Amino acid sequence: MHIPFVKPSTIAYWKEARKQGLSVFDRLHGYVYGRWCYHYIGMVHGKYKWLAALISPLIVFINRHSPFIPTGDSQPGDPGQKRPSWADTYHGKAMPLEEATKLVQLNRSVNVQLPEQVVPFTRAREIVLRNPERIVVLDCPCRMGKENPCLPLDVCLIIGDPIASFILEHHPDHSRQITAEEAVDILKAENARGHVSHAFFKDAMLDRFYAICNCCSCCCGAMVAHRMGNPMLFSSGYLAEVDEDKCVACGECARKCQFKAIGFRDGSAFIREDCCMGCGVCVNTCNKDALSLRLAPEKGTPLLVDKL
Repeated sequence: MHIPFVKPSTIAYWKEARKQGLSVFDRLHGYVYGRWCYHYIGMVHGKYKWLAALISPLIVFINRHSPFIPTGDSQPGDPGQKRPSWADTYHGKAMPLEEATKLVQLNRSVNVQLPEQVVPFTRAREIVLRNPERIVVLDCPCRMGKENPCLPLDVCLIIGDPIASFILEHHPDHSRQITAEEAVDILKAENARGHVSHAFFKDAMLDRFYAICNCCSCCCGAMVAHRMGNPMLFSSGYLAEVDEDKCVACGECARKCQFKAIGFRDGSAFIREDCCMGCGVCVNTCNKDALSLRLAPEKGTPLLVDKL
């Protein structure tokens, strides 16, 4: 039975959220986030100051429920936390181009709980994909919120139902369905521009993975929040390393690094390991093959799509 004035994708989202055991608050949160994502994320850039002022009591409530900045009893990933931090409820894992490409090329359903070594948070650690071939590209809400954004705008990949259908149905002017091949082309083009692919997880988005965003430090709200002390981005599980014999100190890798993780000394690049997120953009940028990625257990475990 169709409910008048309610889109089919809204009903599908609500049913799945209830099935997953999400609270009514989280269900409403997810609907608002998906339905008005441009307003929701635009507030991060100060685009809708009137809206931020209007809903400031709700923002205060959310901060008490899941603090934006970690507190002593709400540390990200701490199983003994009294309240989940904001990072626990909404976070992105950096992915090298090869793994991000595999994720959009999945042609089978997936239902897996990722271990904390891969996604080190207390919530939103699942990859559940139904109709994984359903891929929708969305005009990036972060870039849309900037006066002079990076281009192109259509770089956010929403994967699998019911979220992909929800976005497509509610944002017909800013989204379109694409093939896996088109998604790969977007990933490769964004990587060439120096932008970082992140697999994003959110509690209100059915408590699991829902999108691959291609992020730049100048526009990305998650990167802004991360720099401001909300540790919502985490390493791929790799670190970049430099072959000093091959490096010619041209500086191209540093210009494209979104995390300011590359410096120079004695005629060669070096990696600031505390800053490096192992995204691999620098590796793909270097035409001298002077950069590579190595496993870094201290940074976590990679999200290996072949093992899902």
